[in-house]
Amino acid sequence: MAESKTYYITTPIYYPSDKLHIGHSYTTVAADAMARFKRLTGYDVMFLTGTDEHGQKIERLAKEKGVSPKEYVDNIVAGIKRLWNIMDISNDDFIRTTDERHKKVVQKIFKKLYDQGDIFKGVYKGWYCTPCESFWTERQLKDGNCPDCERSVELVEEEAYFFKLSKYQDRLIEYIETHDEFIQPVSRRNEMLNNFLRPGLEDLCVSRTSFKWGIPVSFDDKHVIYVWIDALSNYLSALGYMTDDDEKYRRYWPANVHLVGKEIVRFHTIIWPIMLMALGEPLPKQVFGHGWLVLDGGKMSKSKGNVVDPVVLVERYGVDAVRYFLLREVPFGADGVFSNEALINRINSDLANDLGNLLSRTVAMIDKYFDGYIPAATERADIDNELEKLAVETPGRVEKLMDKLEYSNALAEIWKLIGRANKYIDETTPWILAKDSNKRSRLGTVLYNLAESLRFISVLISPFMTRTPGMIRQQLGIEDESLSTWDSLVEFGKLPAEIKVQRGEVIFPRLDVEKELKALEELQPTTGQTSQKEEAARKDETSHKTAEKQQRPGEEQGVEEITIDDFAKLDIRVARVVNAEPVKKADRLLKLTLEVGDQTRQVVSGIARYYTPEELIGKTVILLANLKPVKLRGELSQGMILAATDDNDNLALLTVDREIDSGSRIS
Repeated sequence: MAESKTYYITTPIYYPSDKLHIGHSYTTVAADAMARFKRLTGYDVMFLTGTDEHGQKIERLAKEKGVSPKEYVDNIVAGIKRLWNIMDISNDDFIRTTDERHKKVVQKIFKKLYDQGDIFKGVYKGWYCTPCESFWTERQLKDGNCPDCERSVELVEEEAYFFKLSKYQDRLIEYIETHDEFIQPVSRRNEMLNNFLRPGLEDLCVSRTSFKWGIPVSFDDKHVIYVWIDALSNYLSALGYMTDDDEKYRRYWPANVHLVGKEIVRFHTIIWPIMLMALGEPLPKQVFGHGWLVLDGGKMSKSKGNVVDPVVLVERYGVDAVRYFLLREVPFGADGVFSNEALINRINSDLANDLGNLLSRTVAMIDKYFDGYIPAATERADIDNELEKLAVETPGRVEKLMDKLEYSNALAEIWKLIGRANKYIDETTPWILAKDSNKRSRLGTVLYNLAESLRFISVLISPFMTRTPGMIRQQLGIEDESLSTWDSLVEFGKLPAEIKVQRGEVIFPRLDVEKELKALEELQPTTGQTSQKEEAARKDETSHKTAEKQQRPGEEQGVEEITIDDFAKLDIRVARVVNAEPVKKADRLLKLTLEVGDQTRQVVSGIARYYTPEELIGKTVILLANLKPVKLRGELSQGMILAATDDNDNLALLTVDREIDSGSRIS
């Protein structure tokens, strides 16, 4: 048996902040999705995260709170671990820079670099940014402030040890120029070369004597080791580097990818590789610096009061909705704007309308037409081939995109399959096939293909969404774990027939945008002012609400009396809802497909606040069939379904009190 392929992925170890925001979760969720994907596709994975707990900033904050630095970080680290648990992060190790296993390795690394002459003692005089724990030269300052955080810097002069970065400058430039994949995206690569390396590196101050909260230099304990030398070493110390038990180091190093925010690319692509070159160790295969999630054009920051609490979002919408949004909304690498509106719209359009509706429709039809048992596929037609071909080809496309860290595009490929399956329902019209006993075999094949497509989808989304795949398979009645593996996707048709489906709750209920925006403002009052985009959307929603209200039946507006001859002009019929789905960008509208005798009609109705699409499928409703067709939000509406409203804004659809054929005329 061949040795398993290995994959080592890391996130930066986080500085202990008492307020982690959604931006912190972004990197770790991305790393988790990749780790899960690689495990799914047969890799032996090592996924590392942790906390960077030393430095002058921590020491000062702890003093302000009247506790020791260790007490301060212990409390916060517990919160970080809880957050990763809430976000379903599957890290294999969590390292703290206060761990003894880490401290010993850092001291050995420092001593080795000193013994071979790469670290020397001197006096440091220059600018230091305490919040960023960064040293800056005069020319690197921006208007006299830190170029990263734009806060004030301190002029520092003290005895220190220095690391000979300049010695390895040319070697690193050559490496970057001959290894295009090392720094990604390309914009980060160019920034490091043009802004830092080619202008020339200065030797780096790597110890401090003005504070004590750090790892002491083993041979000169009045010095503590600079936090970035300390922090970066975690990628090795977690693997047992320089210890008697270095099996993990030999197994997983070099790392396949370090995922980092763009603000710390400089440390990971200049200081870190030079450290490794000096140690004689191979460099990581890639450092990927992703962009920021921003609010109203600014980076999320506790000091700015514009953070978004991921726990609030998970508690309200579920972890899968939040994970999906983070990975789908923004191409990984670019900056992206976070807004509550964007999150809610993604949930409604992609999760409720596309994925949730596909599952509900499929399970409901199997339940209705085959007593809940998945039928066998016995009567193929040409229309089946496109769906099956897309299902079998999608895993390969997803794998290629994931290898390039293109999370958003990988999810887009999966959603093409979801969209194709929804279209397949409309093309094959199972509700019409069900009316003809001679077409029962064909109906069974259609519903089987939909169930098998959902099985494929449940596997494909599993690295990104941790709980939904199980819900899908539970509703499909799938218990065989071999049907949830990546290898099971090489062939369409592995799902056994005669499994009993278990119709469950809607996995992603549609949300009322206006209601949710208001609720989130109350839950997260620090998320900043309402953006122009949100305000425009609300105005549009209000105007649309007015337009819908004008179309509602039963509103009293001075209605005049009519004669029996006037009533005779109305063609009112019984209709059966065979499909229902939201109208895009119209949160109050549903698009209904109605069976009216031997015909089908499409009707757009403003009832999304009162009924979910899943509730409507199979309902008998009353249709005003000869109302002049109109277009609402770009969708053709061929009639009006009738409903009653009261003074409390309740709404109920009109129906009949006993079974009667659809198409029957009301007179």
